[in-house]
Amino acid sequence: MNKKIIYYKDELNDEFSEAKIEPRIIDENYKYNKNILWELCSLIIQNFISMPIKVLYSKIKFRIKYIGKENLKKYKNTGYFIYGNHTQAFADTFIPSVANYPKRNFLIVNPENISMKGLQTIVEMLGAIPIPNNKIAMKNFLEIIEKRINKKSSITIYPEAHIWPYYTKIRPFKAVSFKYPVKLNKPSFCITNTYQSYGKNNEKIKIVSYIDGPFFINEKLSLKERQQDLRNRIYDCMTERSKNSNIEYIKYQKISEEKANNEIKI
Repeated sequence: MNKKIIYYKDELNDEFSEAKIEPRIIDENYKYNKNILWELCSLIIQNFISMPIKVLYSKIKFRIKYIGKENLKKYKNTGYFIYGNHTQAFADTFIPSVANYPKRNFLIVNPENISMKGLQTIVEMLGAIPIPNNKIAMKNFLEIIEKRINKKSSITIYPEAHIWPYYTKIRPFKAVSFKYPVKLNKPSFCITNTYQSYGKNNEKIKIVSYIDGPFFINEKLSLKERQQDLRNRIYDCMTERSKNSNIEYIKYQKISEEKANNEIKI
C-alpha cells in the first residue's frame, strides 16, 4: 500500500480537512430553539430518511463493526454525551447515531459545518449544534444542549476539534468540552474508531468502533477537578482502544514549522 504522508507541527491546532469553508457568525441572532414543525421535519430526516443511507455507506465504505453497543442500550431512557476521535469528515457525523439508534443524536460542531451554501438547513436538521461566536449566544447554546439531554437524546462531541483523516492514535485534547456532563450530571460514553486490515493481503481497511462507558462524574471533586478527571478517564480509555488499529492508510509525521508548509506525498 502506497501511503500518503502528512507532516504536522501541532497536535492541538493543525487541521487536515480538505473542505475550505468561510464560517458564518453564530451570535445572539442565531436560533438554536426551533419550532414544532422544524423539529418534526428534523426527526423524520434524522432518524428515518437519512438512516438507511448512513447504514449502507458505513457498511459498504468501511465495513464498520461496533463493539460495545449494548453499553448504550442500557441508557436508552436518559440523555448522555458521547466523545469520539475525529478521523472522518463525513462518517463521523453519523457513526454515533447509527450505534445508538433509535435515540436521536446531536453533534456539537464548528460554525463551518453549517456554513455550506444550500446545505445549512439540512445539516442542522441532521443534528448539528454550532458553537457560538460570542458570550451572548452562549446562553442559548447551553440551553439547547440541556433541552436535548432532557429529551433523552445523545450529544456527540469530538474533543480533538480538528479532522485528521485515518489517524490511528488519540491526539491530546483539553478538558473544556467535558463541562457539559459535569454541569448536567449525566453519563458519558466514548467511541474510539480504529482502522483494521482485512482481505487477501490484509491491505483493505475497515473501521472497528469500540464503545465504552458509562463514565460518571466523581462528585467528591470540585467542578474543575470533575471536568479534568472525566477528560482523563475518557482519554486513557480511547488511547488504550486505539492500540487495536493495525493498518496505517495515512502516515502522520511531526516536523518543524518550516517543513510543515510543504506536504510530501509518496
